[in-house]
Amino acid sequence: MDDLTVARAIHVLAVIHWMGGVSFVTAVILPALAVFEQPSRRLALFEAIEHRFAAQVKVSVPVAGLSGFYMAWRLDAWERFLTPSGWWLAAMALVWLLFMAILFVVEPLLLGDWFRQRATADPDGTFRHVQRAHWLLLLAGTTTAAAGVLGAHGLLG
Repeated sequence: MDDLTVARAIHVLAVIHWMGGVSFVTAVILPALAVFEQPSRRLALFEAIEHRFAAQVKVSVPVAGLSGFYMAWRLDAWERFLTPSGWWLAAMALVWLLFMAILFVVEPLLLGDWFRQRATADPDGTFRHVQRAHWLLLLAGTTTAAAGVLGAHGLLG
């Protein structure tokens, strides 16, 4: 079996797990919390669910990046990131960097205490803000994943 085929399969599976989880949190968990959970319990339940997913996605996001960079290295495709027809490669790298920053820097170092304080003071407003942020991240991730599929098949330039 070809190493690039294995790398692409690993890459696709990692992105499926990553974006599938973002989709589930965005379209199922957050709306359910808003409708069914008392505002005072919303934070605890959200953190319990999010903590489990965060542990998993802290594996799948780096795996997606490592497999993507392996393919770029193996194909010596670095210059394609800077060409107009390779915009989708740059977009994938930027979305990956955004999620890596959120997972490993922003959430653990900057958002934790601020989020808890805000969610305690204004649960409805905080969860509306979180919902909007998740929809934007889901849109960025899935649009970029679709562009990656189309671009890898030569349909974007």
